[in-house]
Amino acid sequence: MTSWLFGLLILAMHLLGMLSAVQALMSARTSQGAIAWILSLVTVPYLALPAYWVFGRPRFYGYVSARGERDTVLRRVLDGYRERVAPYTTGAREADVRAVEKLAMMPMTRGNQAELLIDGEATFESLFAGLDAAEDYILIQFFIVRDDDLGRRLSERLCAAAERGVWVRFLYDEIGSHALPERYLKALREAGVEVSAFHSSRGFRHRFQLNFRNHRKIVVVDGHQGWVGGFNVGVEYLGWKARHGHWRDTHLKLVGPSVLGLQEAFWEDWHWATGEVVRLDWQPRESAGASQNVVIVPSGPADPQETASLLVQHAIHRARERLWITSPYFVPDHSVQDALRLAAMRGVDVRIMMPERPDHLLVFLSAFSFLPDMLRAGVKVYRYQPGFLHQKVILIDEAAACVGTVNLDNRSFRLNFEITAFVPDRGFAGEVEAMLLEDFANCREVSLEEILARPLWKKLISRGAYLFAPVQ
Repeated sequence: MTSWLFGLLILAMHLLGMLSAVQALMSARTSQGAIAWILSLVTVPYLALPAYWVFGRPRFYGYVSARGERDTVLRRVLDGYRERVAPYTTGAREADVRAVEKLAMMPMTRGNQAELLIDGEATFESLFAGLDAAEDYILIQFFIVRDDDLGRRLSERLCAAAERGVWVRFLYDEIGSHALPERYLKALREAGVEVSAFHSSRGFRHRFQLNFRNHRKIVVVDGHQGWVGGFNVGVEYLGWKARHGHWRDTHLKLVGPSVLGLQEAFWEDWHWATGEVVRLDWQPRESAGASQNVVIVPSGPADPQETASLLVQHAIHRARERLWITSPYFVPDHSVQDALRLAAMRGVDVRIMMPERPDHLLVFLSAFSFLPDMLRAGVKVYRYQPGFLHQKVILIDEAAACVGTVNLDNRSFRLNFEITAFVPDRGFAGEVEAMLLEDFANCREVSLEEILARPLWKKLISRGAYLFAPVQ
């Protein structure tokens, strides 16, 4: 009897392996990935099945299904929203901008003020001032929140806001914030803050989807001010940890109709996490200051397109004179690598800025496997020296810049929920240029000879690390 049950179990595992192999065939992100999963699922399903259901699923199907439900709810809750925002849309004539709008599934709006926030002190001073001034509601989500000095300062402000009658919703990623203790969350709840994890593994069907993470950093105050960019909440982001040293990062404060794009992304995530339909202010208001055009581009594993990767490729193809990219994790897929090389070959000043000090070792090592081809094509690579570089910024010619949460790696392109502000404004691009010129002055340029001179064992390790790029 025992052997009969064992045989039945083995048969079931092989059947599940074949069914999963069919799914991998139809939906794997790359042909190489499809072949690897199919072979392993068919031959050794008892080992491959658990790995596939954690790391191999290409789309967040639960979120896709819930998005269909939300579309109906969204139309009802936001009845008239598109009409109200229509006077603030630009009616973009440039094909380049229309492409970004289609990727974002959001319109470009005018009447915005985009304020560049450089490093932690400026960012959290601005953010905390916004929280202290909130009158109606606060929407806040981060990938990482720590129970340290900075995290407690955030908690105090959220609790104070809730106690004075401000409606506060706090969303965090349970994987990124795995070390956040229950006492931190309990204090928020007791003060009246509504708290929820993102719940990427909510429900039995999705309980193994640990590879999908919400990497967004969004703060919205009263529907009229918003913050987005690279910062999480922890003292290392202020440069207070010796391991990282100075923490170089960039955030963005937005005032104007574009804030509703941040609000819509939060609204959708909160609805997935809690099932709650929250009532918000959807009336757009122009900034009293500068009038800049902005498109908010949410992206993630529930999108019909690979939004983040396509946005980066679009920026590369759009560049005519200059393309400067900063990313702490630089392991782009082949399509982005090819586009960068071609841009350099046609005479574009292509510069990639990365950290000198590794944060995630596998990602750091992976880059060495393809950097020689990039350097031969004319791409310039720089390593930031004073500390850890974490900003995610793209400068396109003198005309546009992007600031957001997207790293140039497979995780940001296909596995994480991300968000980017695309600002096609010459004045803003000039500010970003000045910021990056100062950063480049604190970098050293990497040479082809330096990469080629690495010993064979390091080259082998880098090539092996690159094989894991799809799940890093």
